[in-house]
Amino acid sequence: MLRTYYVLGLLLIFSACSNDSGPGYQEPYIPGEDKDEDKEQSLSDEELLEKVQQTTFKYFWDFAGSNSGLVKERSQAEAYGGQGDNIVTTGGSGFGIAAFPVAVERGWISRDEAVDRMEKILDFLEEVPTYHGAFSHWYLDDSAQTRPFSDKDNGGDLVETAFLMQGLLIARQYFSEEENITERITQLWEAVEWDWYTQGENALYWHWSPNYGFDINLKIQGWNESLIIYVLASASPTYSIEPEVYHQGWASNGNIVNNQQYYGIDLPLGPAYGGPLFFAHYSFIGLDPRNLSDQYANYWDQNTAHSLIHYNYAIDNPKDFEGYGENSWGFTASDSYEGYSAHSPANDLGVITPTAALSSFPYTPEESMKALRYFYEEKGNVLWGPYGFYDAFSEEENWVADGYLAIDQGPIISMIENYRTGLLWDLFMQDEEIQAGLDKLDFNY
Repeated sequence: MLRTYYVLGLLLIFSACSNDSGPGYQEPYIPGEDKDEDKEQSLSDEELLEKVQQTTFKYFWDFAGSNSGLVKERSQAEAYGGQGDNIVTTGGSGFGIAAFPVAVERGWISRDEAVDRMEKILDFLEEVPTYHGAFSHWYLDDSAQTRPFSDKDNGGDLVETAFLMQGLLIARQYFSEEENITERITQLWEAVEWDWYTQGENALYWHWSPNYGFDINLKIQGWNESLIIYVLASASPTYSIEPEVYHQGWASNGNIVNNQQYYGIDLPLGPAYGGPLFFAHYSFIGLDPRNLSDQYANYWDQNTAHSLIHYNYAIDNPKDFEGYGENSWGFTASDSYEGYSAHSPANDLGVITPTAALSSFPYTPEESMKALRYFYEEKGNVLWGPYGFYDAFSEEENWVADGYLAIDQGPIISMIENYRTGLLWDLFMQDEEIQAGLDKLDFNY
């Protein structure tokens, strides 16, 4: 399943991992060493990055719903009681839409093909039920109806809506000459009633159901993956929030800052060890962290520290799991041999998730390249498949996931591209409404 509201609750109760075991050790990995002469010649860094991005993009292009054009939540047809082929995801599709400009610019698809797919997606998004302008987490591809994510989660999901809108606004900027696309995206964007999801309080709430109202009662508070929600809510030209909602709700009147330190690395925000690494990725598909700061943090420093802490934790390897080290690191929410889990150093099950290290390329290029080469060159015979790297693996348990998750695949494409060219950051940050939203919240960028 995707990151759901339980992740935040789970993170609150995670404690730091025990250090009573000796640190693990991994022999240094030297690319090309001990390779048979008849094996494929090693790809250059740029060739390997291109191959990973292009192959991963196939998940969003070839594995989309036939009716909706949105991407399927999972690659496994048997998932969700056999509904896996019919369940499409809004947040994961937002990450895929954000990658369309990458695919066009790099020649994987034509601009006309991208425009056609965008029109198909917009046809579907204009048909599905929305909830005060917000979209559901899941829809059924064949009927365009909401598919409940859980018992009371059968209405609007503001976080998934924000991930979708982030992708749509990137597309609006990129396809600016396509009036049919830009106008339709604008209508969807302006229909989201962000301020309604405050319940009249100085905080945004994650869910609303036509049957259960705000019964789930989950405030969107930091630090986690949801900074983009508050930025978009501030930027809305129709249903904008006031700055107090950001400062009192998201930042908890400044209590978001805790200034922890791990492995000698300062971490301004976040739970123990920073939490799962998707915190450093999801909001930053479009939101450019390179010069982004407010009164609470410098977000480049925050995300770089978070990534380096995961890297150093894998080297330290306090639980002595097989395979951890400087070439195999990165913990985030994904599948595991025990089911779905929000992996982090504080919830370490011996599972490495490739998207964690690969989507951190902008922050840790050398460390991420070590991981990429190890995943592809040393583990590729079991870890590499038709849509890129399988979701997760555990050398300790001799286990590899048997499929893909949209919300894990998407950041790989976009964050690697942001490392290579900054394309999506440039597109998103050129949006004048986004700039106005950031200004309203007193961001420097």
